[in-house]
Formats: sequence, C-alpha cells, structure tokens
Amino acid sequence: MSKYTDYSFQPFLRDAIEELGFKNPTRIQKEIIPLILKGKSAIGQSHTGTGKTHSFLIPILERINQNKQEVQAVITAPTRELAQQIYNELGKMIVNTEIQTKLFIGGTDKQRSIDKLKSQPQIVVGTPGRIRDLVNEQALLVHTATMLVIDEADLAFDLGFIEDIDQFASQMGDDLEMYVFSATVPESLQPFLKKYMSSPTHVHMNDKRPVAENLDFYLVPTRSQSKNAKLLEVVNAINPFLCIIFTNTRKQADYVADFLANNHVKTGRIHGDLTPRDRKKMMKQVRELEFQYIVATDLAARGIDIPGVSHVINYELPQDLEFFIHRVGRTARAGNKGLAITIFEPSEEDAIARIEKMDIKFEAKDLKNGELVDMKARNTRLKREGNKKEDEIDRIAKSKVRKPKKVKPGYKRNMRWEMDAIKKKERRKRSKARAKNK
Repeated sequence: MSKYTDYSFQPFLRDAIEELGFKNPTRIQKEIIPLILKGKSAIGQSHTGTGKTHSFLIPILERINQNKQEVQAVITAPTRELAQQIYNELGKMIVNTEIQTKLFIGGTDKQRSIDKLKSQPQIVVGTPGRIRDLVNEQALLVHTATMLVIDEADLAFDLGFIEDIDQFASQMGDDLEMYVFSATVPESLQPFLKKYMSSPTHVHMNDKRPVAENLDFYLVPTRSQSKNAKLLEVVNAINPFLCIIFTNTRKQADYVADFLANNHVKTGRIHGDLTPRDRKKMMKQVRELEFQYIVATDLAARGIDIPGVSHVINYELPQDLEFFIHRVGRTARAGNKGLAITIFEPSEEDAIARIEKMDIKFEAKDLKNGELVDMKARNTRLKREGNKKEDEIDRIAKSKVRKPKKVKPGYKRNMRWEMDAIKKKERRKRSKARAKNK
C-alpha cells in the first residue's frame, strides 16, 4: 500500500490517521502493518525515528474487539519514559472509541495500579517489571492476550528485563503472536526469540540512519592530557543550552559527574542505578533547565526523551559503535543546530575510522586559549605515517630483489612480481606483530 487511504481500516482509525497528518506509510510501516493484520509474528529491525511505534499501534487497534472486555494486546518498553510515549500516541488514536487502555510503569504506586484492574483493559502498555508484578499478583490477566509487542528489545535485554517478559509471556496462550522491535538483534537474545517465535518474518530496515544535516562533529584528541582534564577544557570552551555527556557505565557516569561537580560545573546524571524517585526528580530538574550538563549512560540515547539538547559530548566511545548514531541523534532536532564533540585517545583510532564509515565527517579540533580551534586533520598524519611505512617496505623489497646478470625477455615483470610478493609478506608480518602487541 502506497497511501494510508489504500487500507480498509475502521472509520475511527482512518479518522485518527488523518488527524495525525499521516498520508504515506514509512518503509517499516509498509512491511509490518500487513504482517500484524494477518497475525504473523515478526522481528522489526530498525532505528528510532522510522515510524516504528505506529507500525504496531495502527494494526493492533484495527484488530481490537471492542465488545470483549479482556486483555488482547500487551506492549512493553524498557523504560518508563518510552512506555509513556507509546501510551500517549495510543491515546491520540482512541479518542472516539470504547477501547480501554492502561499504562503500568515502575515508580508509581503498585496498589493503585491493582485497583485500576477491577475491569481489564483491552490494551496494556508498560515496563516489563511492573507488568510482571501485576501478573504475579493475579491482578492483570494476560492469558487472554494474543498479541505481545516488545519494543527496544536489545535495550530490554541489556537492562535485564527479558526474564521479566519471559515470566508473563509464558502465561499467554499457545497462539501468541509476538512482535519484536530492536535496532540490533544480538546473539544473546536469540534463545528467548526461538522460545516464543517459530519462523518469524524478519523485517530488516538496513538503511543507514540519517544524520541531521545541521549537526557538526568535532574530534578532540586528549594528546598528553587525561580525559578528565580535556573534558573540563571542552566544557569551559562551550556554552550549551543543554549538553549530554555520554559514558559507557553507570559507575563511570557517577565518576565524571562528581569530577565536574568538584570543578564547579553543576551537573545532573541519568543512569539505571538511580531509584525511581531520584530519576523522576532528576528528569523534572532537567526539564526545568536546572542543569546545563547531564552525564548519562546510553539509556538516555534511546530510552529517555530529553528536549532542548544543543550539544553532545562522547567522553567514551560506545562499546557498540552503532550507539554513536543514537547518541548524537539526541541533538539537532526539530530543525535546530547541534554539535557533537568526541574526545578520543590514540588507542581509539580504529574505532574512529569505523565511525567515519557511517558517513560521519569529523572536523579535527583542539583547545587553544580556551577556545576550540581547527587543527591538522588526523588523516593527514595517519597518511604520512602510512606512507613512511610503505617506503620502508619498498626499501626492504628492493634490497632483496636484484637485477639478474643475464637479462631475458620479461625480466622486469618477473622482478616486479617478486618485489610484490616480498612486500605482501612484509605487510602480513607487520600486521601480525601489531595484532600480537594489542
């Protein structure tokens, strides 16, 4: 279907789609909507921002039986912020219907959630832990559900929520349809998928995630300084509206936030170790612009929507380089300009080169008199070093290949072949030596 008007949706759904201003389905919507309408389990692999949420909300709403007051679909998201966003989008589409929906997330009163379940909703949206708790209390009856959506499955796995999902999914019927959405599908997730999905359709949107045109990328080397010292220089050189500084671990996030606070930089922090109360308080402070800087783990790259981010600083490169795109995607939104600064050490050259293959064009910068200034591109130095190594290899090859005393036709070609073979052998030897020393 090339247009939404080509689908024969119920009138309320057609009106809702028109009200949202949707005309043409995105690529993932074109692929996923027909599968859910037919009841065929699927794995949708795509980035945030591709229209993924409506690819499952629209067909689920089309299939809900409004005359049955029982749970028919369960939608999980790994963070309460993501669950809230999905629930809000769902709410916009059921205005003129009798469809009952409920949101259940951590950090809220569990008894109040139980009280809300005197009548069962037709669609449940929530975080895995809270849904599991309500199912275990026998307050939420999921055995009637035929559709289960797991959004951001790789993030759910990283945060340890797959076991929670497994607990309540096992109480659903044998005819359960499962729809899994994830930016990546790690090998470690496969046993869970195989347990519940038999030959699912795998929809892989392998397009490179578009990077905002109005986003600049600065690459700042540590040189002889520590990362902390260089970070402080960068922080003092910029004046962001709101800046997220990314680290890889919760422990490192606390370490960097404490370091900045000790250097008189008022800094917030967002990571999975915060209690629900502290996290709610932190998000309130962030939205009220009490902080100019937030140190965060990758939870904030995909799991939390933080408006108004003008700058992103990569204190560490992500372990999964795909997350680099998620991180920088926090800024340059809604037509605004953004700046992504990456602080790197010489040992991270290979990782930087791989990021550049994602169509990221870095500008080489350094700090001078408290300002970020242009410096010679690191590629120039790398090329110079590479040329130097090639010259050495050439000298070795020439020293080992001599012109024969008696020349025969084709001797130059034979010499060239022999030199190429020696060069190849020398490069391989050096490559092995480098790998051994790493």
